[in-house]
Amino acid sequence: MNILMIAPTPVFADRGCHIRIIEEAGALKKLGNNITICTYHHGRDIKGLNIKRTIKIPWYNKLEAGPSYNKFLLDFLLFLKTSKLIKTKKFDIIHAHLHEGALIAAYVNKFSRNKLPIVFDIQGSLTKESIEHKFTKRKGLFYKFLNKVEKYVNKVSDFIIVSSDSMAEMLKKEFKINNKKIKVISDGVNTDAFKPDVKNKDLIKKLKLQNKKIVVFTGLLNEYQGVDILLKAIKEIGRKDIHFLIIGYPNIEYYGKMAENLKIAQLVTFTGKISYSDIPQYLSLADIAVSPKLPRSGEANLKLYTYMAAGLPTVVFDHSVNKEILGNLGVYAKYNDYKSLALKITRLIDNSALKNRLKKKLRKKAFEHSWEKSAKDIVKIYKKLLKK
Repeated sequence: MNILMIAPTPVFADRGCHIRIIEEAGALKKLGNNITICTYHHGRDIKGLNIKRTIKIPWYNKLEAGPSYNKFLLDFLLFLKTSKLIKTKKFDIIHAHLHEGALIAAYVNKFSRNKLPIVFDIQGSLTKESIEHKFTKRKGLFYKFLNKVEKYVNKVSDFIIVSSDSMAEMLKKEFKINNKKIKVISDGVNTDAFKPDVKNKDLIKKLKLQNKKIVVFTGLLNEYQGVDILLKAIKEIGRKDIHFLIIGYPNIEYYGKMAENLKIAQLVTFTGKISYSDIPQYLSLADIAVSPKLPRSGEANLKLYTYMAAGLPTVVFDHSVNKEILGNLGVYAKYNDYKSLALKITRLIDNSALKNRLKKKLRKKAFEHSWEKSAKDIVKIYKKLLKK
């Protein structure tokens, strides 16, 4: 099949949303499908993937997640690029990522002679994420506009893929979407790349982490990923034998200054942006992992799958998405409570028996979540739509 994948984001920028896009595309390609990814002008090309970009806008090079008024222009250019591709090549399916992608797909269909089935790949609620990113206020005019967009794309898409049961339930309850139109396809992980490994002694020396118990965090550095709460938890722990390896971007200066103000700078290493392909060797250094992500909008928590594959016992907040992924193998702190987070981290890192038991079970569970399995489920959806 020829699949046109619309990705209204700067693919590839070493973050969760992008990982799902390129891993799905790669796995679908392995199954014999031709994948064309249509995306913004900036981002890093991935070897083996056919990526088509919009014309360049010199003043916009933002790679991190979050809303921006510039995206209205970017999405219009992406609509033009997608429309042009539809005219020059025959596609069977449009696989649209994110709400903007589904909206572009809907309008491309409006202006095209050949209407293509639209598979909408959701990673969270548009309105709820906009509130969490502090881009709009609940019940404001812009909120109402986004809510209408969200309702529209949910309705016009032929099929909706979600990454969590929580998101599926929200679509059914809040947007009255028929259950037959929704399929949960969870995030996956490459168990060959992410696996328990011997600690890289050179990397430990480079980062000056000899003789330390290491807690790792990977992801975007912002409030909704729980970085502010994590730093408060580190202050609460205050142990020199425990070191926190924080991998990600942006806002490195901001959080570095916060660590200094909290007098914990010596307990934290901010690595900055690390290539996705290099993350496994950094995870190999850790004794445990932490993910204090805050949103409850049904958005998945992809980093948990990489921790799982690396055999890293993980402390998370107690909410439905984390429980859906980790089940009884997670260590749960009270939601949005830095003292509880600190307590759970110290108890886990000091409990060798528990760590070893969880490590084996987590690694085994990771094999249930391969991108190849996800791709096979997606292909079944494609075939079902094409039969119709």
